[in-house]
Amino acid sequence: MTIKPFLLACICLSIFSGFSQTKKDSIVKKPSEVVSKNGAVIDGKLFSEIKEIAAEADTTGVKNLKDIPEIAELDKKWLDELYSNSLFDTIYKSVTELEYEPIDYPELSTDTLKARLARLNARTPFNVEYNSSLESVIKRYLKYRRTSLEKLMGLSHFYFPMFEQEFDNHNIPLEMKYLAIVESALKPRARSRVGATGIWQFMYGTGKEHNLDVSSYVDDRSDPIKATTAAAEYLNRVYRIFNDWDLALAAYNSGPGNVNKAIRRSGGSKNYWNIRHNLPRETAGYVPAFLATMYIFEYAKEHGFKPERPEFQLIQTDTVHVKQMISLGHVSEATGINIEELQFLNPAYKLDIIPKVEGKNYTLRLPRKAIGTFVTNEDKIYAFATAEFSQREKPLPEIVNNDTKIRYRVKNGDYLGKIARKYGVRVSQLKQWNNLRGNNLKIGQRLTIFPRHHGSSSTSNPTKKVVNTAGKQTYKVRSGDSLWTISQKFSGVSVQNIKDWNDISGNKLKIGMTLIVSDAK
Repeated sequence: MTIKPFLLACICLSIFSGFSQTKKDSIVKKPSEVVSKNGAVIDGKLFSEIKEIAAEADTTGVKNLKDIPEIAELDKKWLDELYSNSLFDTIYKSVTELEYEPIDYPELSTDTLKARLARLNARTPFNVEYNSSLESVIKRYLKYRRTSLEKLMGLSHFYFPMFEQEFDNHNIPLEMKYLAIVESALKPRARSRVGATGIWQFMYGTGKEHNLDVSSYVDDRSDPIKATTAAAEYLNRVYRIFNDWDLALAAYNSGPGNVNKAIRRSGGSKNYWNIRHNLPRETAGYVPAFLATMYIFEYAKEHGFKPERPEFQLIQTDTVHVKQMISLGHVSEATGINIEELQFLNPAYKLDIIPKVEGKNYTLRLPRKAIGTFVTNEDKIYAFATAEFSQREKPLPEIVNNDTKIRYRVKNGDYLGKIARKYGVRVSQLKQWNNLRGNNLKIGQRLTIFPRHHGSSSTSNPTKKVVNTAGKQTYKVRSGDSLWTISQKFSGVSVQNIKDWNDISGNKLKIGMTLIVSDAK
């Protein structure tokens, strides 16, 4: 019963305490001070929505940092392309590790180099102005890379015409052809450690975006013409972004993103030589390597280069559309063209097989002298190829057993064609039975053969063929001759003919040796 008086006392004490607090609150305003239709009351004060509150300065200097507007616009352009791939890892170790220390090369004075670079700069959109770093790279190449450069100059006679045609079609500076030297040393099947492939070193995804077919049989990244078209398209895209060919080169190597970063870190400068120190190490050496290569090729004669020309020029070749599946081995057997030459002319076919796929057209490039033979006899050639492919899918005939299988040991002077003729079989069969991808053999290598001539024996030791030149047309080897150049001098004669008639296994010739160049008796 005593709880009720106690609770009543507590309630009364709380009421009195509340009244006491209200009297002590010094910020309470009159009702007229806090009523507003357009404002707001915070902590008892009236604030107008119209009145702006000034921001205090950020003393840290970090929150309001801004990008360079022009470079941000470059990023936007690139994103608009919906293409964020960094194109390549690329290239040679020598580019990554370029050194710029002075090189002692008295054959080229600095004044002469400056004058030549000035003339080169006047006729190209690239910035080829003299600087000591470029001088160092040029002299280093001249001093230490003369042999390899001569070989590249020889190959360029075959590849450069096709590059120039594609670049002209896409309004790309023709000097861009020298980029292929830096990228791949003109090797259509070159492959970097990260998978960039071909003369222009395309990654798989980038190649697909540029309609380069990549399958188990075909890799268009290794097709010189198709890949050059793709490279021209890509270069045009990066040029439209940077409006500068030096920067387009750098972007081709390391991607536009890295170039934009270098521009930012250089305070907005868009001159390659001013941003070079902020580029990846490989890209920093990329443009100097390109410009040095351009200079040496343009002034090759002045430096006494004697390029090794290829066995034929691009104009000496032509293409035919393939109607059925066929291998380069079949073409070689039918036309007499050495398979290595066919592989050189058709590098996109990974397994040396040209497929027939619905909706796709594949071409075979041949020396002009073989085009007529192929087209005239294509039905027979395709029938031969079909029969060969059908045999590959089936087991060996039952008639072939352990009694007919022999093991042949490769001897000095042997080659696949010679062994095949000896046992009455085809080169393609030898390769199939022994899982051979190429045509090279090693002395002592064992081959499994199912000979057509059952009387042949691997233990037989035939005497070396004596070449009898009596009554036959001959030719004496001169300086600079090769089997190919000699075969071109005589109508209807192939390199393989000369090898067979003279019992030659390799390609080396000695000046003064006499060769039979006709099978006339």
